[in-house]
Amino acid sequence: MSTADAFPQGPRPYRVVQWATGAVGRSVIRGVLARDDMELAGVWVHAPEKAGTDAGVLAGRDPAGIIATGDLDDILALDADCVVYAPSPTPDRSAELDLVCALLSSGKNVVSLNGFLYPGAHGPHYVNELEQACKRGRASVHGSGISNGFMADAMPLMLTRLSRRITHVYAREVSDFALHPSWRMVHHMLGFGKDEDAYRRALRPARTAMRALYSESLHLVAAGLGIDLDEVDLDVDHRLARTDLTTAAGPIPRGTVAAARWRFSGLAGGRPVITIEVVHKASAGEMCEEWGRPGYSLRVDGEPSLTLAADSEWVSDPISAATAHALNAVPAVCAAEPGIRTHLDLPMIGGRMRV
Repeated sequence: MSTADAFPQGPRPYRVVQWATGAVGRSVIRGVLARDDMELAGVWVHAPEKAGTDAGVLAGRDPAGIIATGDLDDILALDADCVVYAPSPTPDRSAELDLVCALLSSGKNVVSLNGFLYPGAHGPHYVNELEQACKRGRASVHGSGISNGFMADAMPLMLTRLSRRITHVYAREVSDFALHPSWRMVHHMLGFGKDEDAYRRALRPARTAMRALYSESLHLVAAGLGIDLDEVDLDVDHRLARTDLTTAAGPIPRGTVAAARWRFSGLAGGRPVITIEVVHKASAGEMCEEWGRPGYSLRVDGEPSLTLAADSEWVSDPISAATAHALNAVPAVCAAEPGIRTHLDLPMIGGRMRV
């Protein structure tokens, strides 16, 4: 039910909870505080030292009067319309499913910035658990974002509208992490700065998390094109730094891993029909020019064939863009019928102009 229907004398602001306060989560908090159609209802934090801190302070703003908690029960008990779910990727999809189902069962819609773009990619049990939770809470779940959630899936589908016969869809993202300040992201999650043995040992959980994430985009595009994928193939390659590199997250020594290329292929009829390539570089100016320049490339092979490319400056602030995409979807998700709501179900939501 929409907030406007519940309050016929005029809509109250959507009460939004932020789940996790990394760079994206803090941006969401700032975005909610800046909107007159939303208010912050609560904040969940992973790090114990953040619990008890004012959410505004966590986001680099003045105190907002909302105290962060690390207790799930505190969030479940809140009167809120929507949770913006933005934790770090994890290979444990089962625990994540249980958590999101608990949020949905408590009557809160969920807009996710980490997965839930196309839950059918994980099989019927996964879908059934989500649908039952949505039914119990009369709520909806929707996946959003800027890489997953826009450039890797929603944008390719928009491009295919210009081609009458399609044989292959290709999307590539090249990211330069030279100025990314997070040591955890650059060194721990991406594995840059590790020697090859340590990097390979960390690949198994990383492969699980990345496959789960990008399989959803592949299946979403396939569903939009009216085909079923037989399987998803994954290939990952890496390169070592040729010299010592200096990044905002710390040094990357010569001879350690400094770039990686992930390729995800959706197969149907014995051949790749959808390919997503994700390239991470510790310093694009020093690494793997043959893997492409920072930015996005989309290609549709068909009649006619189409190509769209955008360099790294196509959006001034990718984190703010991902935040905007999620928050702009909140009203539509709250108004939708209970259930799983993908980009195939909801209208394309845009921001509002201030005059």
